[in-house]
Amino acid sequence: MARKFQPQMATGNDLFEGDVVYFTSTGCWSRDIGDAALAVNSEAADDLLARASAFPNEVVSVYLVDSAIDDRGRAAPAHFREVFRTRGPSNYPEHGRQAESV
Repeated sequence: MARKFQPQMATGNDLFEGDVVYFTSTGCWSRDIGDAALAVNSEAADDLLARASAFPNEVVSVYLVDSAIDDRGRAAPAHFREVFRTRGPSNYPEHGRQAESV
């Protein structure tokens, strides 16, 4: 039996700052996962990855990840790895996004 397609989003890391970024429907990158464009079928996912990969001087390690959809219809992490990535580096709790939640 074929697996039901799960919505996907494109993610990577900012080339200069290393922050996790998400490709948006407007063709730019955002640090907010809720701004991520969602692909709802495999053809759209292939197209999304191709468009997101067109920024080699801005973003590295671009790939697709499964996405959940929150109650506002926005992208949300579907896997615990992506939840961790939205929080930024965890080895220095006094720096970056980790400090915002303290």
